[in-house]
Amino acid sequence: MRISRSAEQDLLNGFAFYESNQEGVGSYFLDSLYAEIDALALYGGIHPKPDGRLHRALARRFPFAIYYERRDDEILVIAILDCRQNPASITKRIKSQQA
Repeated sequence: MRISRSAEQDLLNGFAFYESNQEGVGSYFLDSLYAEIDALALYGGIHPKPDGRLHRALARRFPFAIYYERRDDEILVIAILDCRQNPASITKRIKSQQA
């Protein structure tokens, strides 16, 4: 399991947003999202690929999506994005991650 630097930054941004609204919620956000990421070790690869390349797993407790690739026996988390943003922004970000 690997998490890209940009996905780590997405987590930090989400933490800052929720923590600024109510103390402690940022930590709960991180705990929840890391649990979702850990679950990819078991369930990685079963989620849909809306862009045809990256899988998208929806978080249960927060309106975020985890975009990842399955490469052989490894999961690479590419982005963790807020689903409430403009879909065009999400598409642009995902396309910018293609290397």
